[in-house]
Amino acid sequence: MSKELNLATPSGKELGRSVSNLETAKGDGPQRSLLRSVFIVITCTAAMVVNISNTTSVSISLPTIEKGLNIEEEQLQWLVSAYSLSSGCLLLFFGRLADLYGRKKAFMLGTVCQVAFSLGCGFAQDGVTLACVAWLPRCWRRCYNTIRTHAFPPSRARSIAFATFAAGAPVGGAFGMLIGGVLTQLTSTHWRSIFYMAAATSALIGVSGLISFDADVPSSELVKRVDWIGASLVTIGLVLIVFVLGEGEIASDGWKTPYIIALLVIGVILVALFLVWEWKLEQIIEEDPSRAASMWTPPPLMKLSLWTRARGRMAVVLCIAFLNWSAFIGWSFWVQLYYQNYLLLSPVKTMIRFIPMFIVGCLCNFFVAMVVSKLPWLSFAVSGSLLTATATILFALIDPTVTYWAFCFPSTVLIVFGADFVYSAGTIFIAKTSLPHEHSVAAALFQTMTQIGTAFGLTISTIVFNSAVDKESAKLGVTVNASGTNAPMSAQLVGYKDAQWTSTSFALMGALLAALFLWSVGIVGHQRVIRHVDSDETMAMKHEPNSAEISPRPN
Repeated sequence: MSKELNLATPSGKELGRSVSNLETAKGDGPQRSLLRSVFIVITCTAAMVVNISNTTSVSISLPTIEKGLNIEEEQLQWLVSAYSLSSGCLLLFFGRLADLYGRKKAFMLGTVCQVAFSLGCGFAQDGVTLACVAWLPRCWRRCYNTIRTHAFPPSRARSIAFATFAAGAPVGGAFGMLIGGVLTQLTSTHWRSIFYMAAATSALIGVSGLISFDADVPSSELVKRVDWIGASLVTIGLVLIVFVLGEGEIASDGWKTPYIIALLVIGVILVALFLVWEWKLEQIIEEDPSRAASMWTPPPLMKLSLWTRARGRMAVVLCIAFLNWSAFIGWSFWVQLYYQNYLLLSPVKTMIRFIPMFIVGCLCNFFVAMVVSKLPWLSFAVSGSLLTATATILFALIDPTVTYWAFCFPSTVLIVFGADFVYSAGTIFIAKTSLPHEHSVAAALFQTMTQIGTAFGLTISTIVFNSAVDKESAKLGVTVNASGTNAPMSAQLVGYKDAQWTSTSFALMGALLAALFLWSVGIVGHQRVIRHVDSDETMAMKHEPNSAEISPRPN
């Protein structure tokens, strides 16, 4: 049964009316006051800010943590990848639990975990403990993605809410950099202060969510069971793969180390078995829905058909998000080390050089909110990826002797376009192409791809960096030691540049994928009339101003 929602075009008056939709959320959403709706947006955005700031505040503190806990430079990536490990490996499972048992409950449980384990990070006494504890807090907190999806039905208001939420990423980056730099350099507890701050802000967000979030609505699924076999296969498989990505380069014999090879093979096999298992479950239940009640044939954790939504474009969008995050996080990681380890800048001076990135990031998200109902998704993916590639190229060509404004500033301004354009428009696309009972899993899948992209980008760029440093050092007659402390500065510069060329390749691949496979995708933002059909054919719509109905763009 189809359902149509009338929306006005986004002129000034219509924009005001769309904001009023937050108050009523007619049709699909619960009735609530405007103030409460605003607080939902604020809480979800604040949760995004804290999650991103956890990463950036740790990143800017890496050299201080390295010295304080005596961690080798090659192992520093683990402190950043730890968040990717939890988010990337457990989101699908927890997304399914949130769909079944309540997103608000999952969010509150995640908040408690965030507070507890952030305090644990602050008290860690060695690098292994810090990395192990750091990966635990964010497993449940990503439920805010589907809380805001269900809070606002498809409308202009949803586009604004999504873009405001996405703006939490650059704001979180700025918050993490600013506070992380100041706390690390000026407080007596140095880097430990950033984790104490994370615990305090998480507690405040938890209280706000408890007050503002709508009560959980029972799942509409007839069979409320969890695919424990699939959850075990994908979780263990992804944990092993992400672990190998982070550990392979620093193992005793590198990628030739026996346990690295064994764990990688086992991880790939488990993920392959998960895909086969999910495909089999989907086929069985489609043929005979009554078999979903059986212990051995529960509803699949992730329907493989989810990847084929919008005629396969869902899979392309997920891959583009993966590649853009690989490029963006790789750039951020190596630029921070370049500033502090090569230019020998303090954390505060490093933080100041990143400020333009966060300002532009906020502007990008609000730009998407204003034009997402006017421009096709292709324009966001291609332009964002190419601008990100341009930013990484600038740093790959950097001359350390020239002013900051020559290479660093334009690179810092351009780097955010790919990640922010793809995230803002991508989350709207995902929400539109997935069915209502799949929103948590679909959002978790999108987040999983970005987080695995983070680990992948750091791993590949670290391999390139180490190889370049070893090669250049050998030319100068220097054998680099295990910690890399005796590497000549000229060799390190070559390593930083080559790592940025690696990020360039990721961004260019994202632009190429978008140009080849998304050229026929129309506008994903909500327009005047949208027809919603609960089928796999729901997809991004083409803008046709003179028609009463917006129809899919043909292939």
